[in-house]
Formats: sequence, structure tokens, C-alpha cells
Amino acid sequence: MNPQLARLQPYPFEKLAALTRGVRPPAGLAPIRLTIGEPRHPPPEFVLQRLREALPAVGTYPVTAGLPALREACAHWLERRFALGDRAVDPETMVLPVNGTREALFAFAQTVVDPSAGACVLMPNPFYQIYEGAALLAGAEPVYLDTSAATGWMPDLDAVPAEAWRRCQLFYLCSPGNPTGAVARLGYFTRVLELADRYGFVVASDECYSEIYADEAAAPPGLLEACVRAGRPDFERCVVFHSLSKRSNLPGLRSGFVAGDARIMERFRLYRTYHGSAVPEHVQQASIAAWSDEEHVVENRRQYRAKYDAVMPLLAGVLEVERPPASFYLWPRTPGDDEAFARDLLAATNVAVLPGSYLGRDTGRGNPARQRVRISLVASVEQCAEAARRIRDFVGS
Repeated sequence: MNPQLARLQPYPFEKLAALTRGVRPPAGLAPIRLTIGEPRHPPPEFVLQRLREALPAVGTYPVTAGLPALREACAHWLERRFALGDRAVDPETMVLPVNGTREALFAFAQTVVDPSAGACVLMPNPFYQIYEGAALLAGAEPVYLDTSAATGWMPDLDAVPAEAWRRCQLFYLCSPGNPTGAVARLGYFTRVLELADRYGFVVASDECYSEIYADEAAAPPGLLEACVRAGRPDFERCVVFHSLSKRSNLPGLRSGFVAGDARIMERFRLYRTYHGSAVPEHVQQASIAAWSDEEHVVENRRQYRAKYDAVMPLLAGVLEVERPPASFYLWPRTPGDDEAFARDLLAATNVAVLPGSYLGRDTGRGNPARQRVRISLVASVEQCAEAARRIRDFVGS
């Protein structure tokens, strides 16, 4: 067996299941699950229709590179969304369809990390656990960069020791952030680019929440946008990960793409050819339709704003919580231990939330996610408001 498997921690939802085993919530209260970041808005009907029409394609093997039309749709979407300019993204060499960003974020580390060189992989803390598993299975050391309200929930780049930068081969960024909803500004991305040039590491920007944001006039910037602004049209050492799961309410479609540095993408494509992870053609056809439409995405954002509008007044003054600029999460501080809060909240109110400490790791300064919970506003507006009322009454009691 690969000895690195022994270093993998249980997934957060496995820990939550163990924590709440035996809990018996009040039978008279309907359950409200706000733990997993699984969108529950209806998928766009026009995408489902295209999926049905393309089902006969299951009779053929898909190719790793994907359909030219899908790569073009993804490239054009990037150019429009991030104001990169016409033909800034070469669909032939800079774009690769993937089965959702989760598997791609994991596989990417296996491509770019040289395990013989004492490598480390830098990542925010708290974080999406795939980054850690990807680093470990690639034979690298995960280095956790604590974030807090004081750092804007982004890693403090100036606080990272030079020794860590020298060993860094891959830096996972997440903006908008999971679980905090924090957004990296263009200046932050530019600083990361300067460090990547100095130390020679690859930057992997997880941008799967980029289309869920609060202000229609202030869409979150992205890494490729920062590259263009900095005069780096080849996106050297930079790749971005985008998905239809959150943007288009299609988590079960398992469809996304990776884009960036053509040299890196060539090697990633080679890896994926052996990995056997080509996206099925009917999924690709449905994805073309989704990436080519923005109306359903605007409506999606409107629904999430309605949830925040309903929930925030109910929790104000009860929990220390702020409305994030992006994502569909809340990241409140708990009045005590986060595990006890989540367990007791479920027992008293039948509302399930995720202990924050499950999304972070202990460093020399402790676990920066302790005494917080992640609340996923994925249920209906009515259910989210009802959950907020129950949480308010629970904390008040």
C-alpha cells in the first residue's frame, strides 16, 4: 500500500457523522441541512435538454482533450468574464475539460510536483481538504498558511518563511474562499505572481465560487486577469480551475475546466491521458450550453442574495458573523467549542452545520478555524430563514 494513504485525515463529513452519531433531534422539527456546499437550486432546463439530446454519444469513447467546441466555449467565457481580450486564451493549448474541479485539483499536484526534491505545497488554512490530500499523495509536505479576519481571510504572504517559498513547488489559492467567502484582489494576485517568478513555483487558483458574489458591479477578479494586467499573456506558471457545479447548479454533472500556461497544460493533458479521466461527450455538450449562457447565472446570484437578506438580520447581534463578498457560506464565531456547538445545535433544533475546525489544521498558533462553523446557504430561502430563527433561539437560550 502507498504509505502516504495513512496520512490522509477523514473527510469533514465523516468527522461530522461520528460527532453526531446517536443524536436525536426533536421529532417535531423538520431537518435543515446546511453542512455540505451542494447547490440545490434547479438545474437550467436548457442544459438538461441538451444533455438528453446528446445521450447517444455514450456509444463512443471521449478523448482527453475534449471537444474543440467545449474548449472554445470555455476560452471565450474566460475572455468575457475576466476581460482578458479577444483570443487571449488559446483553446487548443491552454484549456482542458475536467470531471469537476475536485478531481482536477487533486490530479494537478501529481503532475507538477517533483517528490524527490523535498517539495512542499502551500495552501490556505482553513482550506478545501483536497489540497492537502493532493500534496500528500504527490509526495510533498503540506504547508498551512493561517488566515484570519486580520488577514482578510487570505494567507499573509509576507509572513511565509523564505525557506518555505524556496521549497514550494505548488501554491493552492482559493478565491472566493471556502469556507470564508473572502475575495483576493488584483494586487494580491500580482504579489503572488512576483513570488512565483522569484521562487519558481506553480500557482493553482481554485475559482469555483467566482460566479456567486454579492455585488453585480464587483465581480471577483481572477488569476488570469491579474496575469494580463501584469503583461503576462502566456500565463507562465499559472492555472485556474472553474466548475459548473456552483455557477450553474450542476454538481452532479461533474464538469469543469482547467486553463492557463500552455506548457503546464501539455503535461497535465499527458497525465490525464494515462489517468483515464476524459469527460463524457454528452456531458461536454451540455457544458457548452451552460458556459454559453449568463442569464441563469445572474438569477442564481439573485437567489443567494435573497437568502443572505433573510438570514443576516436574524443572526445580527446573536452571533459574530459578517456577510461575505462572495460564495454561499457564512463563517460565524461560536460562543464556545465549535464541535459542541454543532452537536448541541442539531440536538436542540435539527439544524446541521459543519464545525470549522474540521476545515483547518493545527499549526504553531493552533487551528485558525476553531470556534467557528460553516453554514451553507443552500436550502430554500424559507428554510434558511427558519434555520436562522432556530439558531437565534438556540444561542439566546
